Amino acid sequence: MTLDPALDAFIQEMPKAELHVHLEGSIRPGTLLQLARRHRVSLPADTVEGLREWFRFQDFEHFVEIYLTCSQILRDPEDFQLVTREFLAEQAAQNIRYSEVHFTIATHLRNGSNGGEVAAALGETLVDEERRLGVTARWIPDIVRDVSWKWADRTLEWALDGRKVGVVALGLSGFEATSDEPFREHFRVARQEGLHRVAHAGEHEGPDSIRSALEVCDPERIGHGIRSVEDAELLKQLADRQLPLEICPTSNVRLGAVPDLKRHPIETIRAAGVPVTVNSDDPPLFETTLTEEFRRLSETFGYDGPEVAALSWAALQHAFVSEDERHQLEADFRRQFRQLGEKHLGDEAILDRGLGEIGTE
Repeated sequence: MTLDPALDAFIQEMPKAELHVHLEGSIRPGTLLQLARRHRVSLPADTVEGLREWFRFQDFEHFVEIYLTCSQILRDPEDFQLVTREFLAEQAAQNIRYSEVHFTIATHLRNGSNGGEVAAALGETLVDEERRLGVTARWIPDIVRDVSWKWADRTLEWALDGRKVGVVALGLSGFEATSDEPFREHFRVARQEGLHRVAHAGEHEGPDSIRSALEVCDPERIGHGIRSVEDAELLKQLADRQLPLEICPTSNVRLGAVPDLKRHPIETIRAAGVPVTVNSDDPPLFETTLTEEFRRLSETFGYDGPEVAALSWAALQHAFVSEDERHQLEADFRRQFRQLGEKHLGDEAILDRGLGEIGTE
């Protein structure tokens, strides 16, 4: 279906929160070229157009190759500041008021970056850009399943030290077929120390990968989790626990987890009562944005204004923020939804209609 222009404008301008997006996967092709030249790193193409063509990967292995190349060109504190500034500027342009950003610090430590200098650069940039742009972001350093356990130790150490510069959670990523068990103690310590926990699971591997993540990591959200639909008992467990899934629709299609968006299981998951948030994952690599994800879902499944407002609100509800921050963000979201609902769709109660009784004040 063709998206109604009024709904399109509402989606573009509405306040948003994003919980599953990777800093390294958000580097623009032009910036990748700039940093590669600075550090004399050879790329498969030497033009923006050529890199965009290279980004059109054929399988998950090709995607990992691209992702690691993007990570390789981040060396100095100034590099991390540059990509963070550009990332936050893009979030601000989409009115994404709050973001939780995955970041694979172990890759950069292995490449020779100084962890303390990287943390200081990231923290300073967040403070400066929040003041300048009015958007907020926090960090989720990821343990990578298929990398030596010693780098998991370094990731946890960096995460705990990094709380003062915006780290809110410990994540788990990498090939889902690799065992989660070696990282049980890392997530136990994270919980003990007050860090939140998230885990990628159930995208390329089946329900057992989700069950493993639940048992080993005790996560508060699951990244992707779409293959939970293959196991009715697991889907019910997620619904009973109200454990949110961070759904990345275009990513799932581009990486072959689903054949096309029409056959994406998001509607089955929602109908089962499992909380869902919408996310972009690695925007330039998938030729998308969070705004575009909402557009595509609306075009494919017929979501109207109240539904997209409720999905946007859901991400805020499942964000790892303090109660004071949450109240401030909720007030901001409600104000904007009233104004934009009236402006574009003639409905200032658009959020409350999307939420039903949950959304009443």
